[in-house]
Amino acid sequence: MCSVLLLMLVQVQGEGLTTNSVERADSADSGKNSESSRYILGPNDVIQVRVYQEPDLDAHERVNQDGTVTLPLLGTIALGGKSVERATLVIRDLLAKDFLVSPQVTVTVAEYAKRRFIVLGQVQRPGPYELPSEKTMSLLQAIATAGGYTRIGSPRKVTVQRVVDGAQKIFKLDAEAMSKDKDGKSFEILAEDTITVGEKLF
Repeated sequence: MCSVLLLMLVQVQGEGLTTNSVERADSADSGKNSESSRYILGPNDVIQVRVYQEPDLDAHERVNQDGTVTLPLLGTIALGGKSVERATLVIRDLLAKDFLVSPQVTVTVAEYAKRRFIVLGQVQRPGPYELPSEKTMSLLQAIATAGGYTRIGSPRKVTVQRVVDGAQKIFKLDAEAMSKDKDGKSFEILAEDTITVGEKLF
């Protein structure tokens, strides 16, 4: 009797370990997929577009410097600056508007472009840096990547230059306030951003 009970206990524990392992794997895959869907498309990224049961509409295209992509039926559309998730919705809605009924669209990044940002001003190591392929980077992380502030660097005087819809835009930011506000939304750095850290006033 004891041997039977011991065998049953081992089987139950083994099943539990297997289930937990599967759950952890599923959770890891889910997290990775979620992160990939938030990736912001930029110039030179190559995307794979698939439309369920419509092979003629599948496409493997590189994002142009102006953020546009040319797709079957839709022609040239702007996807640069949009997340993979948002780009999927845009393509789906355009196809549903004039061509298909309830299209099922999948967009994935087939090849990530080298994406860079520049940090200037009062940081320890000014210069260009590469953004991670799939992950996002906050302003504070970008400054840390450049070695942090110099002795006279002012976290309160940070600007980010960015091209938005073809026009130059400047964001004036307080990195010190961001570092203290743990619940606040971080400022995400995008490819081709130029960060400048100003000087303290003495």
